[in-house]
Amino acid sequence: MSNQELLQQIENKRKELFQIVSEYGLNSSTTLEHSQELDCLLNEYNNSF
Repeated sequence: MSNQELLQQIENKRKELFQIVSEYGLNSSTTLEHSQELDCLLNEYNNSF
């Protein structure tokens, strides 16, 4: 996967996470799961350099 594709996935996951937080709050398991997915994408991007 190219860095550009990865950046797009990161942006999409960030927007998704923002929506989930507004629906379920910061302490929900759904929020935690999506936050961890975003963390994984960010780590993958950072490790690509």
